[in-house]
Amino acid sequence: MSDTTVLSVEPAEVEPTVRLRSQRAMVLRRFLRHRAAMGSLVLFGLVVLFAFVGPLVLPYDHTSIGDDLSRPPSLRHPFGTDQLGHDTMAQVMRGAQQSIKIALLVAVAATGAGALWGSVAGLYRGVADALMMRLVDVLLILPGIAVAAALSGSIGNGGWLAVAIILGSLTWPYVSRVVRGTVLSLREQEFVEAARALGASDSRIIVRHLLPNAIGPIVVTATILVAGAILGEAGLSFLGLGVRSPDTSLGLLVAGAKDALNTRPWLFYFPGAVIILIALTISFIGDGLRDAFDPRQQLRR
Repeated sequence: MSDTTVLSVEPAEVEPTVRLRSQRAMVLRRFLRHRAAMGSLVLFGLVVLFAFVGPLVLPYDHTSIGDDLSRPPSLRHPFGTDQLGHDTMAQVMRGAQQSIKIALLVAVAATGAGALWGSVAGLYRGVADALMMRLVDVLLILPGIAVAAALSGSIGNGGWLAVAIILGSLTWPYVSRVVRGTVLSLREQEFVEAARALGASDSRIIVRHLLPNAIGPIVVTATILVAGAILGEAGLSFLGLGVRSPDTSLGLLVAGAKDALNTRPWLFYFPGAVIILIALTISFIGDGLRDAFDPRQQLRR
């Protein structure tokens, strides 16, 4: 009878096939899969390079006056020239610079002020919430153009910073409304009650617990403010209430070319196209961020 050898086989270690992803990683993954948002992000990056790097390459300044008067687009002047000999591409670059700076400053300032105001109102509720939100309601029903006209005469000298202050003072109430609604639901969560039980102050609860958990609506609202500020600056400058000469902005360029639409249309269409491009790309980026932070907004096919 032959001996039988019994081989003992140790079970191989099986690596887990499911990886735990953090909330930040899942948000980034969903955003990267949003094609419209990613394409818009690339286009917006190109516009930023055009506005801030282009003047370093272009041989013309936005204030330079040449001998070519009212020339249509050509190899020498890709965007043409105006009746004074200014290179339209140089002016569009300068206008895009000012408009982007205004929009970003408005987004940061209005989002910061509105988020803080809305979180305080949502946390305390009661009389404080009622008084703070009634002030927001009053600001929301004021006619924006009339307020902007009044502020433009008393703030600054028509520079981009003055326009940013005007637009920021008109837009932060919208952020406070959004953040207050989010905080009203967050304040009832267990982690807020646990923080209170551990003795955390109200300011710590707002900064360390409420605002970080409301980052999704805040970021989406900030992107909407960027697009709105671009259009708002264009509207104010078109009415003569925004950036003023000798500086320029996209809205001011459109306003100055409205009478030359039939004779020199390139003066109107190039800055107008940049305004539309920036507003659309920021809007699509906001849609991508909304879907990334709240996957319920995205329908799977």
